[in-house]
Amino acid sequence: MKKRILVTGGAGFIGSHLCERLLNDGNSVICLDNLFTGSKEKIFHLLDNPYFEMVRHDIILPYYAEVDEIYNLACPASPVYYQYNPIKTIKTSVEGAIHMLGLAKRVNAKILQASTSEVYGNPEVHPQPESYWGKVNPIGIRSCYDEGKRCAESLFMNYHRSHNMRIKIIRIFNTYGPRMEPDDGRVVSNFIVQALQNKDITIYGDGTQTRSFQYVDDLVEGMIRMMNSEDSFIGPVNLGNPNEFTIRELANKVVELTGSSSKITYFELPSDDPLQRKPNIDLAKEKLGGWEPKIQLEEGLKKTIEYFDELLRK
Repeated sequence: MKKRILVTGGAGFIGSHLCERLLNDGNSVICLDNLFTGSKEKIFHLLDNPYFEMVRHDIILPYYAEVDEIYNLACPASPVYYQYNPIKTIKTSVEGAIHMLGLAKRVNAKILQASTSEVYGNPEVHPQPESYWGKVNPIGIRSCYDEGKRCAESLFMNYHRSHNMRIKIIRIFNTYGPRMEPDDGRVVSNFIVQALQNKDITIYGDGTQTRSFQYVDDLVEGMIRMMNSEDSFIGPVNLGNPNEFTIRELANKVVELTGSSSKITYFELPSDDPLQRKPNIDLAKEKLGGWEPKIQLEEGLKKTIEYFDELLRK
């Protein structure tokens, strides 16, 4: 039976891939996006599908539709964008969650919250399991995003406890792939764009800080498995790639794969930037049918470099 699925933030990087996959799986999809960081270009190829609908709407305002499932992805996710208007970022996470939970309650829909590894802050536990409460600066420049997402998780849990709603919470770790914005300030897109243009590659800090990089297709698979998992499993669950790399290793790999003449330059580390980030995905493996990332860094980088190379030639 064809499900009616609402994806907030559906014209964004991750959202557009999710909409495409849900349509390919035979569902009817409403993509809700205010196009602050999303763009129609990311979903142009879906607009002719009769089961796809694009609605320009901001979820800090209520929205009404008859749907079976909701994926709540709406929120600027890179520091450049979420610090551009920090109050709006908090409103999107908090008021947006309230409106989507209200909608889910009214129509008895199952709802998934796209939370983030940023809820762990600058972690004192490594790798990070879901049981770790995190170390977050509640008044720092990143707090609009970190604390907004933490509050959204709290809202989801309290709606579940108060109304027995069917909720799912995932915590997304660094994700990359085609349809990222070239100027979004994320490390993978930054390095690839700089390398393709033979500009200096900028590393903030000494490059020894670590990240784990997940290709977008692996994330989408995990999201759908989480939504379809038994109702008793609500999460939160980490979705990320546990293979850990230093930022310097990533820069060198990008230079190698692009054949770039770029040199690496170093700048001061921004405030509250985490020094380590690596998911423990044991829970996802156990509860999501053995889910784990299939596309490793070199393969994923090649696909992403190809996308940016084509984009920059336009």
